[in-house]
Amino acid sequence: MSPMPSFSVAVSPWHRSTTEVMTTKDHIAPGSRTRFGTAPDGSPVWRVGIADGGLGAAILSWGAALQDLRCAGHGPSLVLGGPDLAAYLGPMENFGVIVGRVANRVAGGRAPLDGRLLDLERNEAGMTALHGGSAGSGYRNWQIVDAGPSHCTLDLSLESGSGGYPGALAIRARYRIAGDGAGAGTLTLDLEAETDAPTFCNLAHHGYWTLDPAGGLGAHRLTVSADRYLPTDAARIPAGAPAPVAGTRFDFRNPRRVLMQGDAPLDHCFCLRGAPAGGLRPACSLAAGALVLEIETTEPGLQVYDGAMLATAPFAGHDGAPYGAHAGLALEPQGWPDAPNRPDFPSVLLRPGETYRQTTRFRLRRTGPAPG
Repeated sequence: MSPMPSFSVAVSPWHRSTTEVMTTKDHIAPGSRTRFGTAPDGSPVWRVGIADGGLGAAILSWGAALQDLRCAGHGPSLVLGGPDLAAYLGPMENFGVIVGRVANRVAGGRAPLDGRLLDLERNEAGMTALHGGSAGSGYRNWQIVDAGPSHCTLDLSLESGSGGYPGALAIRARYRIAGDGAGAGTLTLDLEAETDAPTFCNLAHHGYWTLDPAGGLGAHRLTVSADRYLPTDAARIPAGAPAPVAGTRFDFRNPRRVLMQGDAPLDHCFCLRGAPAGGLRPACSLAAGALVLEIETTEPGLQVYDGAMLATAPFAGHDGAPYGAHAGLALEPQGWPDAPNRPDFPSVLLRPGETYRQTTRFRLRRTGPAPG
């Protein structure tokens, strides 16, 4: 087997510093780092603060998770998360992490690759392969290789055979933050991956968003840049070809409340329209109160999940209480689910010598006065 792929890393002052800048759960100091806990393998889990111009984020080495995101003048966190690593090893396991190597579901835990049939880990009800398996990228402790006041870069190596996928996979995630001077701004996530053998790669940021916790998802209006979506079967696997959203519960071409009486459950992939312009395509916007979140991405799909099954008790979230159903909305730019089994879908195949690249931009802006 060829050597494990890796990225060239310039060691930053973050590695040489032993000073830990403490932060409170609702304050993010740029350039701060705190010990968040200990991973199951005994390695330390770090929380790194990045901020600029009134927008601050906290990044965990566990799962490369976006643990917290806050705007100046807006009290609550904009993403679901908690102060305890134990929660991320339990009911918050997908909160804000980078899932992969293949995000979403692969039907039957099997996929053809170069004339052979891969037998993948069926870690969802013994039926489907979900998010790269039980030891996927969202359930690993990444290495922080560089961090500064407004950026954080993390690396992870997945060994060949992890989740049943061939090829050692080297993954890099880089978060960058830029404030707009008005208490909002942009968080950009760049993902790269390289392999030493043919494999599949479809990474996704699995964050849950809430711009108005008091109003719930019913107070949020969603717009999705998609004319088609993927209907699913009982196992939430795409069934057939993409279908028009027109006349369905999935028509978010114009702003629509996320939750309305009589709505069917929402856990579907939307087929984003058009080729990326300048590298990024509009994915969606989410509005509540005086804030709007706009997402742009290189990816062809956006998985939207209404959080119907969320239940984090006994673990508390940022607000001090456990999260329940519909506490947040998952917005996950990614390739289409079950792509390894669907030659008619955009490919997620990655070969040696190629580099997987994804960029997603989360832009927050104000539409009125900041809440008190």
